[in-house]
Amino acid sequence: MALLSNAQLDVSIIIVNWNTKDLLLSCISSVYSSISKNLKYEIIVVDNGSHDGSSEAVKKSYPQVLVIQNKKNLGFAAANNIAFKIMKGKYALLLNTDCTLTKGAVEALYSFMEEHPEAGITCGQLLNPDGSKQNSFSNFPSLLEYITNKSLLKIIWPSRFPSKYNSYNKPIEVDSCIGACVLLRKEAIEEVGYFDEDYFFFFEETDLAFRLKKAGWKVYFVPCAKIYHAQGKSVGSNITSRALFYKSMYTFLKKHYQIHYIYKGIIFLRLIINTLLNLAGTIFTFGLNKSVKHRFFRYLLLIYWHIRGCPQLYPEERQNGNGNRNKRCSSML
Repeated sequence: MALLSNAQLDVSIIIVNWNTKDLLLSCISSVYSSISKNLKYEIIVVDNGSHDGSSEAVKKSYPQVLVIQNKKNLGFAAANNIAFKIMKGKYALLLNTDCTLTKGAVEALYSFMEEHPEAGITCGQLLNPDGSKQNSFSNFPSLLEYITNKSLLKIIWPSRFPSKYNSYNKPIEVDSCIGACVLLRKEAIEEVGYFDEDYFFFFEETDLAFRLKKAGWKVYFVPCAKIYHAQGKSVGSNITSRALFYKSMYTFLKKHYQIHYIYKGIIFLRLIINTLLNLAGTIFTFGLNKSVKHRFFRYLLLIYWHIRGCPQLYPEERQNGNGNRNKRCSSML
């Protein structure tokens, strides 16, 4: 059971939610079933203005969980920052609602952090529902990966570009962790500052890792900690989500790289190339391959969004994988 005393706890588990009630309840259930009684922890749910009854469901099923209800969708960064200010744990475990913890995962991350005081962030191995590996960490953006092929770099230069296709028997240092499930040292994030709220969704963990590394902290991947992740269910995969990704990436590049305009130009060129390749695929298959045709129109909409100057996407416009509202997303872009 989560502990809510005034004494410092080991871990504060922070879950940001937006209209994913069933996933949220399942996620909380996995917390209680996977963490041993030796670890003192609390659960904080930050609800970003959901209208599906998420907050009420948590309060009813798990009255010991602290629920913070925002009136509107503030985004991932701002929601977590609210929890950071009131957390009682030495560490903060950020957990997406579409994640399921396995037994010992949190303890493995916690033990590693305790044994390595230089570690500011750790993450475990994210798994698909079928048990196959997901990308659990990433490199900071570089010109090399944008002008070549990132997948190829992971093959020919695995020490610089580690990937899920390699087997790791012990923790390794990485640039950044995928934010679905990460453990943050409170001391470290208080030193460099919380999440930058200029990021609504995507790249906020990359930005934090970049600032932590610049301040001398390290980021690690701990492979023995396993977490199932139903990738995309908590954020969606429609056109608006993709535009949010690009928007956040450009925010990161402008903030940290002097030649950010060169990066942006290369990214846009790659987008055009991908559009043309998928156009060719659509023509070659006479439009019968729905996957190729869908990608073509998605790239086309993203190019249009770029031509418009990458306009701001407001929280209320953000979708969550609701196919019935994709027309609204397309018209907005």
